[in-house]
Amino acid sequence: MKIIEFSESYRDDMIFMVLQAKDALGRKPSINPDLLDVKANYFDRGDMFFLAIDENDRVIGCGGFSRIRDTNEAFVHRLYVKASEKRRGIGSALLERIESEMKERGIAVSKVHLGEPREQWFESYAFYPKHGYAEYEPRYMEKEL
Repeated sequence: MKIIEFSESYRDDMIFMVLQAKDALGRKPSINPDLLDVKANYFDRGDMFFLAIDENDRVIGCGGFSRIRDTNEAFVHRLYVKASEKRRGIGSALLERIESEMKERGIAVSKVHLGEPREQWFESYAFYPKHGYAEYEPRYMEKEL
């Protein structure tokens, strides 16, 4: 597995993976509008987005971040791992890469917004605390980098 910066050539494979990941969690598969144009919604704004690619050159994970304007904070966005590849360290590797890039850009606080109802987002509520995140208000967690 390797983690790369988003490339448009992987867009459709990434979208398919996200839809499958949502379906596997029992959520209605729908695509987040920002994923339809990653360049405009992340790179053109000075933010980043990454892909986890397997040995067959297929997308098995994704995630990015966007800086909170006029602060040294950023939100992690769209951290997904293909259902059949979970619990293999892919999400952790993506988060580590995202946080590393944040630090390089002078971001001191990483935040994440979690969905509700909590039962539908149980993986996220378990994943982020394992990586040092703490809830600072309902459905929001943060970590000092």
